[in-house]
Amino acid sequence: MIINLKHGVLDLNQPQVMGILNVTPDSFSDGGKFNAVDTALFQARQMEADGAAIIDIGGESTRPGAEPVNIEQELDRVIPVITAIRNESDIPISIDTSKPEVMLQAVQAGADMVNDVCALQLEGAPDVVAELDVPVCLMHMLGEPRTMQASPQYNDLIEDIKMFFKQRIDQCLAAGIKQERILLDPGFGFGKTPEHNLSLIKHFREYLSFELPLLAGVSRKSTIGYILNKEVDERLYGSIALATIATMNGASIIRAHDVAATVDAIKMCQAVNLAP
Repeated sequence: MIINLKHGVLDLNQPQVMGILNVTPDSFSDGGKFNAVDTALFQARQMEADGAAIIDIGGESTRPGAEPVNIEQELDRVIPVITAIRNESDIPISIDTSKPEVMLQAVQAGADMVNDVCALQLEGAPDVVAELDVPVCLMHMLGEPRTMQASPQYNDLIEDIKMFFKQRIDQCLAAGIKQERILLDPGFGFGKTPEHNLSLIKHFREYLSFELPLLAGVSRKSTIGYILNKEVDERLYGSIALATIATMNGASIIRAHDVAATVDAIKMCQAVNLAP
């Protein structure tokens, strides 16, 4: 599947890496590292050189317990970075936001795609995405970032997420969003225990039933720390292992902090998948 963008294309006939660029002071892994436009631009250049197919820019942390930021704060963080990248590169850019106002201004500044952890549930978000006619990734999250890890419970993890996706897809189609513009992210680490997260990756292929591209965001997540007893900056190998499993189970996009290593891993997965 090839997704046409304002800036280039996203070829999902083979798995691709989405590089994470958080321009926040409080993200769980890289908060505060790329707040300034020049450092964010340097990181974007490096991720593009390392093989990222798209860069995901976020101005509001969604780590467990994170406090929300207002529209102005988020815009002040992301718009200058999008503009700076777009001034010197045609690499596709994704805006990681739930706010329709931020979606609108980010796309006007040069972003090509919306990545929403709230799956366009905020008022006006589906209409804005339909009007912009850009791809959108709908993520599953139980609750909200401030409360999502407070004893999350499911009747049936896989089926509950499927039901959520069905409802959100129907709402998006009703708003005028084209089905070929929709991607899905089952939300590893968002309102899920470590056991939930492991089960989600094990059964990741279940979500291929929607016949839409799947995104997996496993990079440096706390479940890796729980299993391996590793701090955030020691979770590369665990992240690569989960990215590999997700890719072999049908993920089209792997969202990652460590782009070069992840690109190598999914290239090997693709080589195995294409072998006779």
